[in-house]
Amino acid sequence: MSLTIPTIASLFASHGSQLYGGEAISQAEHACQAAWLAEQAGEDDALIAACLLHDLGHLLFEQGEQDLAQGKDDLHQYRLLPFLRHWLPDEVVVPIGLHVDAKRYLCATEPGYQDRLSEASSLSLALQGGAMDVGAAARFAAQPHAGRAIALRRYDDAAKRVGWVVPDIDYFLPRLAALASE
Repeated sequence: MSLTIPTIASLFASHGSQLYGGEAISQAEHACQAAWLAEQAGEDDALIAACLLHDLGHLLFEQGEQDLAQGKDDLHQYRLLPFLRHWLPDEVVVPIGLHVDAKRYLCATEPGYQDRLSEASSLSLALQGGAMDVGAAARFAAQPHAGRAIALRRYDDAAKRVGWVVPDIDYFLPRLAALASE
């Protein structure tokens, strides 16, 4: 299966109303809030697109809460990548693949970060391997786009505001079209 912009719009339309991993907002609200936060901070189109798509694997594979409830990590960040690599640049795709590791990195390197995670993020952190050790943190930081993944992670963490009205998915789709090499 190949993802296209219309397919992504359809996924958000059909599955975007599902709750986002134990949070009190939907998958679509979370994605749009993250992208909006990045846009408001002046980030480039690639990072805004990464924020919009970072959890698309949950929608594509209909994963999320049921996996958490069963004590499983759904590996959404990796399972999505083959569907994006052929038409979006690394500046979009690599931070998506690294956004879970960015959480693990920040837990290991930033005092107080782990304490600020939502309850759902704390639960998923345990399933994702917990905070990185010193060696893993150094290897993460040395990767291309690690800084972009950390920025994505921070927008991800902040994009859980109940009742916050931001532009919907259609507002962000032209950015994907501009980045696409379809």
